[in-house]
Amino acid sequence: MESTPSSIDKRQAYRFCLDEAFSLEVYKSLSKLEKDEERRRILSKLAEDEERHYEFWRKYAGKDCRPSYWKVWLFKLSYALLGPLFTIKLLERGEESAIREYSSLLGGLSGEARSTLEALIEDEESHEKELIGILSDPRLKYLGFVALGLADAIVEITGVNAGFLGATENTVIVGLAGLIVGFSAALSMAGASYLQSKHEKKVSPTRSAVVTGLAYILSVLLLVAPFFTMRSLPFAFATSVAASVSLTGVFTYYSSIVEDKDFKREFLESLFLLLGIALASYLLGAALSRHFGISTGV
Repeated sequence: MESTPSSIDKRQAYRFCLDEAFSLEVYKSLSKLEKDEERRRILSKLAEDEERHYEFWRKYAGKDCRPSYWKVWLFKLSYALLGPLFTIKLLERGEESAIREYSSLLGGLSGEARSTLEALIEDEESHEKELIGILSDPRLKYLGFVALGLADAIVEITGVNAGFLGATENTVIVGLAGLIVGFSAALSMAGASYLQSKHEKKVSPTRSAVVTGLAYILSVLLLVAPFFTMRSLPFAFATSVAASVSLTGVFTYYSSIVEDKDFKREFLESLFLLLGIALASYLLGAALSRHFGISTGV
């Protein structure tokens, strides 16, 4: 066995080996899931590249590397549910990091080891171009309508709940208010999406309306659920806000991956907007309650 170059210790080689073994298993698994012949061919080609990379690092690690099959399964599930664009871009983010780390090692290598690592880097850099053929997903045409439904529901229902928080202590009343407003707004938003997509003629108006309405009403159900299951209004509201923040985080992360945006900046903007509206709504509800002499007791 060739000795390990001085700039690569076995622990480092083993970490790279694990990463390549993981990519190998993911691409192999996705190629079996993919029904489109061209996409399957590209994924199989990528798997072959990753196998060469794996063998290179296994030699220097001095042992076999077995990836987490639970993590591989999660990527398969993501590919099936969230689409190829999100899953592949998420996977390629790890490969971008690998390119930087591999490149930093070139200065300490020579001979066959250096030329092989250079070839590995070229492979990783070419993967993005090879993936262009599969980075299309018809579901993404409706991403904006999902965002519209989610964002509006989160902001509006959190605002309604916060407003009633300052006017009553009855959790059921708050929950019902959010549910009634949310259901009406979901129908309104669905109708607006239908008309908008009908004029733009880029997507199906019916699907756009359904996607927007479903995203809205499902968000509403999640956000009002605590008010029907908890007696403490502050605790129910805190739980609802936590659900809002979590829902915002999940969607922001998804869109930041597929649209190559900065997740932290996008999430913080959404979070400040959400909390700002909640605070303003609470203050308005409390002020109106005091002005009209409405009791906050049950």
